[in-house]
Amino acid sequence: MSKSVEQIHFEKHTVVTVFGASGDLAKKKTFPALFGLFREGYLDPTTKIIGYARSDLSVDDLKTRIKPHLKKLHGDDDNIKIEQFFNMLTYISGPYDTEDGYNKLRNECETFEKKNNINQPHRLFYLALPPSVFLSVAKQIKSFVYAENGITRVIVEKPFGHDLKSARQLQNDLSPLFREDEIYRIDHYLGKEMVKNLLPLRFGNKIINSSWNKNCIQSIQISFKEPFGTEGRGGYFDNIGIIRDVMQNHLFQVLTLLTMERPVSFDAEAVRDEKVKVLQSMAPIDFNNIVIGQYGKSEDGSKPAYLDDETVTPGSKCITFAAMTFHIKNERWDGVPIIMRAGKALNDGKVEIRVQYKSVATGAFNNIPNNELVIRVQPNEAVYMKFNSKVPGLSNETQVTELDLTYSKRYQDFWIPEAYEALIRDALLGDHSNFVRDDELDVSWGLFTPLLEYLEGPDAPQPEIYPYGSRGPKQLGEYLKKNKYEMTESGYTWPVTSPNSTD
Repeated sequence: MSKSVEQIHFEKHTVVTVFGASGDLAKKKTFPALFGLFREGYLDPTTKIIGYARSDLSVDDLKTRIKPHLKKLHGDDDNIKIEQFFNMLTYISGPYDTEDGYNKLRNECETFEKKNNINQPHRLFYLALPPSVFLSVAKQIKSFVYAENGITRVIVEKPFGHDLKSARQLQNDLSPLFREDEIYRIDHYLGKEMVKNLLPLRFGNKIINSSWNKNCIQSIQISFKEPFGTEGRGGYFDNIGIIRDVMQNHLFQVLTLLTMERPVSFDAEAVRDEKVKVLQSMAPIDFNNIVIGQYGKSEDGSKPAYLDDETVTPGSKCITFAAMTFHIKNERWDGVPIIMRAGKALNDGKVEIRVQYKSVATGAFNNIPNNELVIRVQPNEAVYMKFNSKVPGLSNETQVTELDLTYSKRYQDFWIPEAYEALIRDALLGDHSNFVRDDELDVSWGLFTPLLEYLEGPDAPQPEIYPYGSRGPKQLGEYLKKNKYEMTESGYTWPVTSPNSTD
C-alpha cells in the first residue's frame, strides 16, 4: 500500500545500537523489525545501525545470521532493500562491563555524526540482553556514549524485575543514569495491532463505549494458549513460571487498556496516567479464587510431561497454567469479574479477549445465549460480535451468528506492522504511549508479588496435572462458571447457508 509524503516521518542520521546483537532476540526480532521499517520507508537510509556483543564475529557473520529472518513482502525488490539495509550495518565486539568496546562504540558514533555535521546527536540503544548484564551496560552507556548535547533513548526488554523488591531495585539503579523520559520499557504486546486497536474500539464507538460497564457486561476473559510445552527450555522456565512469563506483563497490559478510563488526550502521559489509575483501583488477588496447573504427558503418551524435561528440578511445582480473577473497585467495574488465564501445552494456540454481556431480561428470550464481543489478538487478527438472530425460513428458531471484522479479509492490501516494528518506530519518535512507566510497573508487581510468594513459598500448593494437548486443568470449566463466564452449551458455529447444513 502506498504512503503519502505526510505519512512518512524521517529521522535522519540516527545511530541505533543493538546490544546483544549475536543473540536470538536480536536475530529474530530486533534486526528484522529495523529492516521491516526500512523496507516500508519508516527508517531513513541515513540511519547508522551498530550491532554490539561479546561474540567475536565479523559484520558479514552477523549479516549471515540475520538474513534468514528478514521478511520479504515485495519480491525481488526486497533483495535490493536487504543489500541497502546491510550497508547501514556494522558490528563491534566487546565486553559489556569494561570500557574497551565502548570506546570503539563512541568513536563509531562520533565519526558518523561528524561526517554528517550532526550537532545534536540522536542515539537509540536497544538492550536485547539478559537482566544479569543490563545494569553494567546501562552504566557504560551513560559514561561513554550518552548524547550529552542531543537525544538518548534506551529500550529495555523484559523482565523488568522478578518481583516487587527486584523491580524497585532496578528502578533505583537506573534513576541516576537516565531520566524516565529516556527509558522505553518494551512489552511487545503493546505493539500488537489488536492491542493498539483497543482504545479506538472502545472510545471511538458510541455503541460500544456506552455499554462498557457493570450495567451491561457480565464478565471479561483474557486468555493465552500455547499448543507446545517448554521444549527443552524447562531449566529457564522453572525459575519464571507462566505468571511471570506472560501474565504480569503481556496480559496485564491488555487488561489495563480494556478497563482504563478515557484519557484526556493522545499524549503519552495522559494515556499512562489512566492506566495507573485503574491499576490502583484493583483489589488484591484472592488466593482462594485461582486455578493452577502443570502439564503432564499427553493422553496418548506421545508428548512428555513438564517434569520429564531433564533441565527441570525434580519434583518442581512450577506452574505452566494459571487462571485468576481481578476485581476493580470503581464505579465502572465494581462486581464485574475479569478472568485472566494462560497456559502451555494446551489444545490450541491463540490469544483472545472475550467480553461477555449480561443475559436478556426474563421473558420470551430468557434462554438465549449471551452476546459476546471477541477480540482475537493472534493468530489471524479479528473482532467479531456474537449475537442472536432468527434462522431464515418459517421457523422461529434462533442461532448465534456474528458481525465479523477479520483483518485478513477486510485489510488485504494493508501493511500491518509487526509488534517490534511498531514499538521501535514509537521509540524513534519519542512516543511513550505504548511503553511501561515506572509507577505502572510498581503497582503491577505490588499486585502479583503476594501471589507469587504464596505459590513459591515453603507451603506452596500442588498444581493440578493436566494432559499435554488438553484444555487445561479439569476444574477450569467450573471455575469460569463460578466467575460468571457462561459457556454456550451448544457451542458456537459460524453462519449456515441453509437450515440443514452444518459448519
